[in-house]
Amino acid sequence: MSQFWLYFQLGLNHVLDIHAYDHILFLIALTVPYTFNHWKKILWLVTVFTIGHTLSLIMSTYGLIKVSSTLVEFMIPVTIFITALFNIFTAKRAGIEKFGPAFFVTLFFGIIHGLGFSTYFKGIIAGEENKLLPLLEFALGIETAQVIVVLVVLILGFILSTVFRFNRRDWILVISAMVLGIILPMLIENYPY
Repeated sequence: MSQFWLYFQLGLNHVLDIHAYDHILFLIALTVPYTFNHWKKILWLVTVFTIGHTLSLIMSTYGLIKVSSTLVEFMIPVTIFITALFNIFTAKRAGIEKFGPAFFVTLFFGIIHGLGFSTYFKGIIAGEENKLLPLLEFALGIETAQVIVVLVVLILGFILSTVFRFNRRDWILVISAMVLGIILPMLIENYPY
């Protein structure tokens, strides 16, 4: 059980670590267009992101994929930038887009984010005989942490819209613009060319 808790906590800390805020920024950008009325959709999107993240860790751990870390470190802020920018352009009709494209884009973005952590994770589980079980335990920790972040964003959105009468469209625009402002320096810093 202690091994389970070790990898579960690693997954939790991977998402909730304030120093590795890129994961949190992506979740904020992914969640901000939605309300509690969309809970099933956002839960599916978060789970799809975890699946993508886990798939890339599995492929990397078993040597099925190898990608330049420089490129991945640039692509991670690109995924956040695209998500926040999409929110800005679609704020008026947020939450009503078709599920299909969002599903596949989120899966792909999860794969990119997982590749960013794959080298470190491979080092952690190097001594493990069964590498799949720690990967799944880690994924469960990631999923739990992501649900926590999503709940915080949904609760803040609910409070601002009901108590302070903040317009939902404005909420999406302000938060997405803040995410863009935070992620732009990371994009510039990690530009590989």
